[in-house]
Amino acid sequence: MKYVSLGNTGLKVSELTLGCMTYGIPDRGAHAWTFDEEKSRPLIKHAIELGFNFFDTSNSYSDGTSEEITGRALRDFAKRDEVVIATKVYFPSRKAPNIGGLSRKAIFTEIDNSLRRLGTDYVDLYQIHRWDYKTPIEETLEALHDVVKAGKARYIGASSMYAWQFSKALYTSERHGWTRFSTMQNHLNLLNREEEREMMPLCRDQGIGVLPWSPLARGRLTRDWDVTTDRMETDEVGKGLYLAHTAESDRRVVEAVAKVAAARGVPRAQVALAWVKQVKGVTAPIIGASKTSHLDDAVAALSLTLSDDDIATLEAPYVPHAVSGFY
Repeated sequence: MKYVSLGNTGLKVSELTLGCMTYGIPDRGAHAWTFDEEKSRPLIKHAIELGFNFFDTSNSYSDGTSEEITGRALRDFAKRDEVVIATKVYFPSRKAPNIGGLSRKAIFTEIDNSLRRLGTDYVDLYQIHRWDYKTPIEETLEALHDVVKAGKARYIGASSMYAWQFSKALYTSERHGWTRFSTMQNHLNLLNREEEREMMPLCRDQGIGVLPWSPLARGRLTRDWDVTTDRMETDEVGKGLYLAHTAESDRRVVEAVAKVAAARGVPRAQVALAWVKQVKGVTAPIIGASKTSHLDDAVAALSLTLSDDDIATLEAPYVPHAVSGFY
């Protein structure tokens, strides 16, 4: 495992991020397919043994139990100053006024809740999970700045939004002298490359660390098109990301991944992840793991260099997609 700078910061992170949405009490929240603590801990431990030092979760994953499980595992298996813990804020935990969103009240409440669940005094990266259309961006950014100044977060980041929104946020922070976003967590994989149009060039220009989520397209790039899984059947978010009108071109992309993987003699997951890693500006893709082999494949992908012909084969079937993941 190699370690790279997170955007323009001095923070060093592993070239892969472990996404901890898989780890949380099943049937808590929107993710019925998650692993309980007993099943989760060996996977987090194996990631640490492989050199992962970057772990991403959210206050909304499995009603906060992802943060609890992740926090306890990291306390048991790693030293706090050697790991980078990232979490997120935006989605509401229940229906009530002022619960969720990016108001000053919500951010101040949720950072304390996240720290309590994680069992730490601070998070290294505090991210807004989506854009809040109901709260002025100035209110959100000043609140995040105050969270950093209070020592509860070291850096701040953003997630899926339009490039104009991210540009506005960066400009607003600079105008007021507030803490600037250091990262963008966006939706980028061989089945959805729309971020290459504007967001990726913006991040490269502004020195933003890029942490793509779902680099394997919820596993669709790792298996035959017609094969389904329990998660695929119950993942309501995933069902909205890859839509019927692009199904035929998506199928051809999946077949191209299989072709390149067979020619190179490696699993498809390695090919799909190696493609994401070679996109200029990508820092540390967020990978999910429900088996130790998923982690092993991800690390192996870091050593897989795709040829120009491989990349052309993988990219040729792609057609433009509607924006998805900005929910």
